[in-house]
Amino acid sequence: MKHYIIERQISGIHTFDQDKMRKGAASSNAALDEIGGRARWLQSFVLEDRTLCSYLAEDEAAIHEHARLSGFPASRIFEVAAVIGPETASG
Repeated sequence: MKHYIIERQISGIHTFDQDKMRKGAASSNAALDEIGGRARWLQSFVLEDRTLCSYLAEDEAAIHEHARLSGFPASRIFEVAAVIGPETASG
C-alpha cells in the first residue's frame, strides 16, 4: 500500500460539533468497508475549511472511489515520498 495525503475542501468543517464529526467519520468508515480493504484511513487534521487526511491505499483510484462513496471531496491527492521527523536526525 502507498501512503497518501488527501486535501478535502469542506466549508466550515472547523465549526462542526462532535456529533457532526462522529457522523462524518462513520460515513467514511462505511465507504472504506464498501471498497473492501483497498484503502485505510489513518488520521485527519481539521483546518479552517479543509482537512488533511492521511491514508494508506492501493492506488489513487481507491482514494477517488472512497471520496465518491463517502461524499467527501478529494480536492487534491499527494503520494507521500518519505516521512521525516525529529528522530530522523539521530538515525
